[in-house]
Amino acid sequence: MSYLLVLAVGLAAGTLSGVIGTGSSMLLMPVLVMLSGPQQAVPIMAIAAIMGNFGKVLAWWREIDWRACGAYCSTAVPGAALGVRTLLALPPHAVEIALGLFFVAMVPARRWLARRAVRFSRWHLAAIGGPVGFLTGIVVSTGPITVPVFIGYGLVKGAFLATEAAGSLAVYGAKVATFDHFGALPLHVVLDGLITGSALMAGAFCARRIVVRMSPGTFRLVVDGLMLSSGLSLLWAAGR
Repeated sequence: MSYLLVLAVGLAAGTLSGVIGTGSSMLLMPVLVMLSGPQQAVPIMAIAAIMGNFGKVLAWWREIDWRACGAYCSTAVPGAALGVRTLLALPPHAVEIALGLFFVAMVPARRWLARRAVRFSRWHLAAIGGPVGFLTGIVVSTGPITVPVFIGYGLVKGAFLATEAAGSLAVYGAKVATFDHFGALPLHVVLDGLITGSALMAGAFCARRIVVRMSPGTFRLVVDGLMLSSGLSLLWAAGR
């Protein structure tokens, strides 16, 4: 029953992420934390995110902006490795609280970024990549930050989805490699990550047909609602 729940939520999360560029971790993390605990949920989600982002890359391969992706990854990849090392030094209870607070805080942060119509260059992507990669290493996903950043660079629809996914693929690859280096990837965690990731990949392809139908207003409401509900559920779990 646990695997059926993860597959069902993973398919919905993959479809949502394939439409708006983020959201899979916000749906899946509360479920994974309840089933596996906070410290195992993070590497499981990292493996699943690799597969989910790979699905989006395959779906939109021709539209990737490789220069933007390279600029972002040049600092985000080492930042993610440092973030994972920091995560492994934290107690599990602190991880749950950090995840919950982060998701809740991203609601006003995303709105603040969205109100400032700043045009980003590749230098901006490189400057932002380091701290965002570090946060991703600790708190699973920073999609609510990377969405306005890549959109601010000028990418839309398929180009945005593909480029953001390619950058995230490199960052999550660095996370998984760092987890493995420090012995935080036992076989059952890898298997759980592959099962969860298969659902995310399927969802990414399901989402392709509806990408052009979602309005910006609906997108903002969906992202805010997901962040708030996921953050509160994780804080609730930490306070039990």
